[in-house]
Amino acid sequence: MIRDFEDLLVLAHSMDEPQRLLVLLAKAETQTSAEGDLQGGVLTPVICVDKAPGEIKDFRSLVAEADGVTRDWDMMLVASMGGSDGRAPSSEDAQPHLDRIANDILTGQDLTRYAIFDRNENLIVVEPRHGLPGIAV
Repeated sequence: MIRDFEDLLVLAHSMDEPQRLLVLLAKAETQTSAEGDLQGGVLTPVICVDKAPGEIKDFRSLVAEADGVTRDWDMMLVASMGGSDGRAPSSEDAQPHLDRIANDILTGQDLTRYAIFDRNENLIVVEPRHGLPGIAV
């Protein structure tokens, strides 16, 4: 079970085949009722990148690298892609999967297959929001 980003890195390093981590940063926008009660929110993809697990020191260094590109993000979605025959997937191999993560967000698909962290490395649980693009946070 993944409790934090370090668990995710340890798991990626322990797999039989080399892995590539797929990281998508998203902006969260909350929605409130007329009374001001939190009703949920919508995620919008901002940027994505793929990295070998060995290229990531820890969560804080990944956040610092991301913030060097843009600070306009609130959530980090992460998935792992396995290689084969001892060869890690390439960035080219990863691109369609990164596109799928972005599309899953935009079309309101189930995001439970991704590890999702906020900027403070808190693991986030999401629920699909039926009938509307995006997700309820």
